[in-house]
Amino acid sequence: MVAKWIEAITGPLEQKKQYKRDKARIDGLPEPYATAAKAMHRYFMYYGGITDGDTLITMVGDLADLWERAATDGTPVREIVGDDPVEFAETFAQAYSGTHWIDKERARLTAAIEDAERAENK
Repeated sequence: MVAKWIEAITGPLEQKKQYKRDKARIDGLPEPYATAAKAMHRYFMYYGGITDGDTLITMVGDLADLWERAATDGTPVREIVGDDPVEFAETFAQAYSGTHWIDKERARLTAAIEDAERAENK
């Protein structure tokens, strides 16, 4: 009963557990991969704006997979991110097309303009 009430407010507990597992994988990477992965993770939290938990969990898991593979293979960090790490991070994040916080505001803006147009044409 209590778990359902908490999940209604905060979202599924299993998602939080998976997020913590994937974040621990990132935190456990050897250097310099840990630094790069943590920096990308931080950037995603600001840039991504993803509000859908499933999408966020998938993205963080894939980020951990990417850097674990790079560490295993010994691939240089710059070979992964290229010359522009911001472009790489934003392209990576755009591959996850979940709901973003701005989607709601875009719909509100569109509806407000349509309402204004209807009022203008009366």
